[in-house]
Amino acid sequence: MAFDQEATAALASELDVELRLAHPIRILERSLEIYGDQIALVSSFGAESAVLLHMVSQVNPAQPVLFLDTGMLFAQTLDYRRALSSRLGLTGVRDLRPAFQDLAVRDSESKLWQSDTEACCEIRKVLPLNRALEGFEAWITGRKRFHGGERLSLPVVEAAEGMVKFNPLANWDKAALDAYGLQHNLPQHPLVAQGYPSLGCWPCTQAVSLGEDVRAGRWAGSEKTECGIHVARASVGPSDFGGDI
Repeated sequence: MAFDQEATAALASELDVELRLAHPIRILERSLEIYGDQIALVSSFGAESAVLLHMVSQVNPAQPVLFLDTGMLFAQTLDYRRALSSRLGLTGVRDLRPAFQDLAVRDSESKLWQSDTEACCEIRKVLPLNRALEGFEAWITGRKRFHGGERLSLPVVEAAEGMVKFNPLANWDKAALDAYGLQHNLPQHPLVAQGYPSLGCWPCTQAVSLGEDVRAGRWAGSEKTECGIHVARASVGPSDFGGDI
């Protein structure tokens, strides 16, 4: 899909001014007013995902929701994805999985995470999402500024590779998330109670101690802080390594 990057950047800037103080539900409503079925929510069904997923269920339960099933998620995450989708009545959840050809060529033994976490994330997260997003004009994320790092300056609406990205929860802190969850009796991811405030794949996620940064358990001991889906996105075909999938 071809994009007019300048026009998209201008639109994202205008929308950020309009929505930077808006309630997340209003941001979701506005995104649908503009893009309709050409916008998708990307959700990990992780530790804080229930809030935004509940809001989406109130606005449009058929909203496309892209879930990256990397093949290395905690079993509790897969169970939570099924249970929460059913409870909220979300009918548009799509499971994205790594391409067989990519795994066969670069990670046939499922051990790439031990030597190259960037490459592992690329195969299991970045490439599947890139392919799925080719069918949309905009997407919605659950990122928040209070997570720190590169997210501290996160806008509510931004442009990325010719697409508009909405970050409805950018302004919310943990207290606001917890209050919303209690108000609507939303179930927590089962691993939150075991000390996992942020969740990814099991080999690269560990529990954190009280008072530690919310993302301290992600790729602990390394300089890596993001899986890569929120950095520059290139157009991809069925498989970057040849063959059909």
